[in-house]
Amino acid sequence: MLKGKAFKFGDDISTDHIIPGKYAYLRSNLPELAKHVMEDADPLFASRVKPGDFIVGGNNFGLGSSREHAPLVIKMAGVKAILAKSVARIFFRNAINLGLPILICNTDDIANGDELEIELEAGIIRNKTNGKVLTFGKIPDVMLKILDEGGLLPYIEKHGDIKV
Repeated sequence: MLKGKAFKFGDDISTDHIIPGKYAYLRSNLPELAKHVMEDADPLFASRVKPGDFIVGGNNFGLGSSREHAPLVIKMAGVKAILAKSVARIFFRNAINLGLPILICNTDDIANGDELEIELEAGIIRNKTNGKVLTFGKIPDVMLKILDEGGLLPYIEKHGDIKV
């Protein structure tokens, strides 16, 4: 079970919001780049997020250029999952491949600062702050296995191939 606090953002959070362009020179220094994650959407995010917390978005999270660094620095900042109404396809694939769960669900009943508990296999989100229970679509078994191993590369290194 995943437990943490929600950091709520709106619609159309792009990879430029996630990794501000002015820090592009830090792409070879990911720990330093992670200190600026989400800075254009919330200048205080990187200093307030704690390991295990969640990013909660609206529609079209992760749109824009297919920067693999975007989900990676989110994960490096300690975020355990992203919840959103919809997600750009390339961002979704990059996140899963890097071991960061993306949960597609209605996020209207989640407020900034809400305490959440998530059961990935059951598809359940419990909002401990307001008592609401939300659901998301079943994550395919192969994706759960990739997430359990920490991403696609660690999965392949351990198992040698994807078994579907």
